[in-house]
Amino acid sequence: MLIDPQLVQKAEGLIPELMTSPVEPKAVIEIAADENAFQGWRVDQAEEQNWKEKALGKGDSFVLDFEDHMVGYLSLVVKPVGSPPDAPLKLKLTFGEMPCEIAEPFESYQGWLSSSWLQEETIFVDVLPAELKLPRRYTFRFLKVEVLDTSVKYKVSFQDIACTTVTSGDVSKVKPLPSEVSEELALMDRIAIKTLRDCMQTVFEDGPKRDRRLWIGDLRLQAQANYLTFNNYDLVRRCLYLFAGMRLPDGAVGACVFEKPHAHVDDTRLYDYAIFFVSCLYDYYEASHDRDTLLELWPIAMQQIEIGVQRLNEQGIVADDETWWSFIDWHSDLNKQAPTQGVLIYCLRQGLELARVVGEAEQYIEGQIERTVNGAIEQLWDEQQGFFVSGSDKQISWASQVWMVLAGVLPAEQNAALLDRLFEAPPAIGMTTPYMYHHLIEALFSAGKQENAVEQMKAYWGEMIKDGADTFWELYNPEDKKLSPYGSNLINSYCHAWSCTPTYFIRKYLI
Repeated sequence: MLIDPQLVQKAEGLIPELMTSPVEPKAVIEIAADENAFQGWRVDQAEEQNWKEKALGKGDSFVLDFEDHMVGYLSLVVKPVGSPPDAPLKLKLTFGEMPCEIAEPFESYQGWLSSSWLQEETIFVDVLPAELKLPRRYTFRFLKVEVLDTSVKYKVSFQDIACTTVTSGDVSKVKPLPSEVSEELALMDRIAIKTLRDCMQTVFEDGPKRDRRLWIGDLRLQAQANYLTFNNYDLVRRCLYLFAGMRLPDGAVGACVFEKPHAHVDDTRLYDYAIFFVSCLYDYYEASHDRDTLLELWPIAMQQIEIGVQRLNEQGIVADDETWWSFIDWHSDLNKQAPTQGVLIYCLRQGLELARVVGEAEQYIEGQIERTVNGAIEQLWDEQQGFFVSGSDKQISWASQVWMVLAGVLPAEQNAALLDRLFEAPPAIGMTTPYMYHHLIEALFSAGKQENAVEQMKAYWGEMIKDGADTFWELYNPEDKKLSPYGSNLINSYCHAWSCTPTYFIRKYLI
């Protein structure tokens, strides 16, 4: 790995102090099977609401609802009831962002991600009464408390249960929306801001439950939303310095960074994420006008451009082979050549703007833009079908069209017509994540199709709200509400960074 200690030191000097707030549960609930409810589970208020001081023995349990999304540390005060305790208390706690995590046993999990991400604790308490403070940070709305065992001589009761939430997002910095914004969009804005705030920790995390690290694809969208809400430039700078200061052996920016036990870059390489360093730096400079940081990080951005164009073939097209991988979207059937070409052109255009500010490499980048745009038109544009095609099978997908629109490969009028055709004759290869839906809506706004963009926001994030979202999710398919790229919806992230962007659209384009 390539490490620049000076840049890493600057990043570590920007670690924010986290704000804390104690929150108590609001209700006792029951979760019931209901095929008409989201993912098959309905939440009902329990008849008995007095969970405090209630005596619980072996096999007893209750479920608490905090009535909002929590990211923080749980504490409990438990005391014995009856005879002096003659055996340890065996206690199980299950945390859930969604009802499915409480209702479905974790033992049934068969996904390919590690089951250690499933949030549960089994605790043995030798001495009672006790005040328990769990050392791990948890992300949840629902908490199931189960007494697995005591002894025949005593029971237990809980005097207090609370979560101390943590975030670096100062909500007092967020300006209120104008009163003329509709109630539907105002609610969407609040949930988006809550999503972003819960992901704002000592870096912009991708998800506070899982994976709890800094991914550059998420960072780019979080930062865009942040500039119009919390306006925390230092947290963006910290993330940029982390990516710049710890790179892969050839100088490419890694896809993600870990903070603990010390800052280090993961060995995951994603072509589109590496080139997005240019875009992140461009957005940061546009928002902050921080020329010093731009000049300091420009060589790393320029290096990503040089590495990126190495993948081009003689026709100026990103090579379609298995020696590299872009993310683009969670879709197993998606050919990523054309959308990756769009990402490269998009970032080259932003890189050119930065080069003009810095005063170097303008001609080089202009040449690469001409080369890649011409290649896209000559090799990937199918005039007869009116769509861009991707790969040897000439696949037509939503992602390819969206990224070519964002890249400005065609003139403005043709871009608008291409987006119209997307909805008139939708390709079979669709979109699965809010990340990809973000780019569709950005493309619609950029083409002047505001009404259509708002309609799509309501049809996607609005449906999430109807399905019970208090923060926005990692992925959502209205046609398959248990969809998971990991083999189980139990492990999906239900507060995810790349889903926070309705607040960006509302505040950039609609007020």
